[in-house]
Amino acid sequence: MSQDNSPSLPEPKESTTVLVVGAGATGLALAQGLKKAGIPCVVVEKHCNLDTPSRDWNMGLHWGAGPLKSLLPEELWARLPLVQVDPSKLPDEKDALPFVNSQSGESMASIPVPVFYRLRRRKLRGLLGEGLDVQYGKALDTIEYSTNGGHSKAVFEDGSSLLARLIIGADGARSKTRLGLLGPTIGQPRRLPYCATFVQARYSADRARFLRQFHPLYLAGINPAGYVSFFGVQDASDRDRPETWTFFFYISRYSSLQEQQETAGWNNSQRLEQVREFSKAFADPWKSAFEWLPDDHPVWYMSLADFDPRLKDHRWDNHDGQVTLAGDAAHVMTYQRGQGLNHSITDAANLVEAVKRFLSGTSTQADAISEYETEMIHRAGGEANLSTLNTEMLHDWQRVLQSPIFTSGLTGRARGSD
Repeated sequence: MSQDNSPSLPEPKESTTVLVVGAGATGLALAQGLKKAGIPCVVVEKHCNLDTPSRDWNMGLHWGAGPLKSLLPEELWARLPLVQVDPSKLPDEKDALPFVNSQSGESMASIPVPVFYRLRRRKLRGLLGEGLDVQYGKALDTIEYSTNGGHSKAVFEDGSSLLARLIIGADGARSKTRLGLLGPTIGQPRRLPYCATFVQARYSADRARFLRQFHPLYLAGINPAGYVSFFGVQDASDRDRPETWTFFFYISRYSSLQEQQETAGWNNSQRLEQVREFSKAFADPWKSAFEWLPDDHPVWYMSLADFDPRLKDHRWDNHDGQVTLAGDAAHVMTYQRGQGLNHSITDAANLVEAVKRFLSGTSTQADAISEYETEMIHRAGGEANLSTLNTEMLHDWQRVLQSPIFTSGLTGRARGSD
C-alpha cells in the first residue's frame, strides 16, 4: 500500500497509534515501515542515545533483505551498503559463508548465502533511526490496558506516560515488555550451557593484511576440541589503510550452568587469559589474532540463551490486540545459524501489514494482532528451537556435519523444528 493510500489518524499530542518500545534494529525498522505507511508512531528508548551502550558488533542480513526493503523509503534502502563492515564489498548472488576446521585450517564447506549483507549494528541503527520520533531516556515501567477498545497507557520509570492504540515490545532479549506480560520468572530467556568470549581489535598494517588474507569479510570455524569460532571484519571503511581496520572474532564452547555461575565474577584479565589458552588449539587467523593481543586488551563474555514463544507457558495475553512482541523480545535465538536479524525484520514487516489491516477496517485489532502472532510464533519459535539444536551439534565434533547449518544452510525455513 502506498503512503498516499494508507490510513493516517490525527491524534492528540500525548498519544499515538503505535508505541514501539526499544530502538534496536527491529523497533527502528518497524517504525520506518509505519512512517512509510503514514501511521503515527513513537519509539521510546531507555538509553540516552543510539550509541549507548558503546559495545558494537555485526550481523548478517540475507533472506530478510526483502522485508527490510519493503519497510524503508527508497533513499534509505539505497544507503544500506554503506553500513556494511566493508562498504566497498557489494553483496553478490554468489556470496557464501566458508567453514573451516579451525584446528587444522582445512576447508570444511562453503554455505551459499546469496546477497549476504554483513552490517555493523551501530551504523544500521543510525540509518534506521533517521527521521523518526524517538524519545530517549524512557524506560518502560508498566502498561495499563484499556477496557473499552481505546488507548492503553505506557508508564515510564521517570513518571511520564504515553497513550497508544497498540504497544509493541521490541526491547531485546531482556525485554521489560515481555517480563511484564509473562512475569519475572517465565519471561526470562532460558540459559544454555554454552558461552563465548568476544574480541574487537586493530593491528599493524602488516598484521591486518595477514589476518584478512584468509577471507576478506568473514570465516566460521569448527574445532574438533569442541569449540566454535568466527573471524571477520568489523570496520574496514578505509580500505587503503589496514591499520584502521577493526576485526571482530570469538570462541564459543560448552560451559555448564554451574561453571558459568562459579566464574561469573571473573575480571577481564581472567577472561582474556582463558580464551587465549583456548586459541592455542587453533590455526590462523585465530591463533595469531589472539596471540597478538596486548595483555590488557578488553574482551566481553556472554552466555548463550534462547526463548521459544511456542511453549505453553510462553504464550502471552495480547489484551485484545493492545500489546505484542517482536524481534528478540518475542524469540531469543543463538547466533551460530545467523537467523536473528532476518526473523526480527520479518516480524516488523508483518506487523506493519497487521496494523494496516485493523486501521483500514478489514480486520479487528484483536484479530490482526493475533494473526501476526500465530505466524510469528510458529516461524520464529521453530527457528529458536532449530538454532539451539544447531549450537549443540556444532560444539560436538561427531555431530557437526548433521547440524542444521550444514543440512539446511541459512534459509529462513525452520525445518525439522516442530
